[in-house]
Amino acid sequence: MVHRASTPVRTRFAPSPSGFLHLGSARTALFNWAYARRHGGKLILRIEDTDAERSTRESEQAVLEGLAWLGIDWDEGPLRQSERSDRHLDAVERLLASGRAYRCRCTRFELEERRTQTIAAGNKWTYDGVCRDLELGDDCGPHTVRLRLPAEGELAWNDLVYGPSGQDASEIGDRIIRRSDGQPLYHLAVVVDDLEMGITHVIRGADHHPNTPLQIALYRALDAEPPTFAHVPLIVGSGGKKLSKRRDSVSIQDFERDGFLPDALRNWLIRIGWSCGDEEVFSAQQICEKFDLASVSRSSAQADADKLAWLNQHYIKEMPNSLLVEALLPFFSRETSQPVTASPELGQLVELQRERGKTLVEIARLSHWFVNDSIDYEQKAVDKHLHAAIRLPLQELHEALAKLTTWSEVSVSGCFDAVLARHDGLKMGKLAQPVRVALTGGTVSPGIFETLTVLGQARSVARIAAALELIPSA
Repeated sequence: MVHRASTPVRTRFAPSPSGFLHLGSARTALFNWAYARRHGGKLILRIEDTDAERSTRESEQAVLEGLAWLGIDWDEGPLRQSERSDRHLDAVERLLASGRAYRCRCTRFELEERRTQTIAAGNKWTYDGVCRDLELGDDCGPHTVRLRLPAEGELAWNDLVYGPSGQDASEIGDRIIRRSDGQPLYHLAVVVDDLEMGITHVIRGADHHPNTPLQIALYRALDAEPPTFAHVPLIVGSGGKKLSKRRDSVSIQDFERDGFLPDALRNWLIRIGWSCGDEEVFSAQQICEKFDLASVSRSSAQADADKLAWLNQHYIKEMPNSLLVEALLPFFSRETSQPVTASPELGQLVELQRERGKTLVEIARLSHWFVNDSIDYEQKAVDKHLHAAIRLPLQELHEALAKLTTWSEVSVSGCFDAVLARHDGLKMGKLAQPVRVALTGGTVSPGIFETLTVLGQARSVARIAAALELIPSA
């Protein structure tokens, strides 16, 4: 479905600042951003911080940083819901004045008692209208304010994902829109804000689908047309299980910390619950050009960790060297006790390692031998490869490497060839692996000539000398 060309698209992302930027919230923000960008519209960022006990500016900042890291920009905001309470309360007064809302002095105890009796009798409970026609004034004592819903008729809409949707008004009942402490409820605040901000499309998680009938009733009571709604599937983990903080990465900061690139995560998120033929790889520009709501699934969308790893490796392979080095610096620094700075040698190392790891964390860990001045040896590797029979060839190689006046893959290769020629039956692998253990502490690295070249002559020669000390006497 397409929007009316005469109406500029205005979407909104409205997170609650009570923690990190959740994976599902980030995907919702991405969908809103992509839809607005495709249709030449605007994305409004609204912070729904009316829950004073849980909302913090630190959490708000974490949300903003997460969005910026993902490359999601907004056109207006951040606007804070808490700073608009006068607008919400004014709407309540207008509803009271028009008779579309009324005061209710039923206490919580009375309501619970009547609810229990109704359910015990086998009936479904909605507010029973005790105060509906009493025309109570502001002097009626402690009270809430309820929206007066019609006794019959469906509160319906055509959801851009779920299709025809709705609920009969009689099943909802007259719902509270202002608490007894004078504070407006969430549904009232959301409707007022969306209305006054000119939101044309509300794109949000499917968990909000049941809230929509009441919100449509509020729009109508305020003499306004509801926006177009699109409820997107929730993200689930492996096996269809709900995402868990203990089991899954659930915040954007988690993924950033674990070494995923923003391009990869954005690409992965847009494909969770949305498809575009058989295409898998989308740049930010392509997302904005191709995203549509008609291709969003109604089913819960599974977060495929293997697909994310594949995408991340793809973007690592495609990334310009200078940008990849810059992205890796914080992760290299984690591997050592001192900050790591860019250098030509580091750039060479990154080229050697970029296809060997699926995340920045993996690449940094595979490069520990380069960023650290000292290395830890894997005992199993030492026992297997640094044995008495290799002492003489390794000693000869050490001496040859130390005498080189030009340090390159060609000159290093020549030293290996000379040693192998003097030791009949000694194969390249039998010499290369002890050298690899000497240089890296283990048995995994790029090609041995590349490893020596990028590590440099001084460090390579020193490490081979140290490894010779580990070889037991014959």
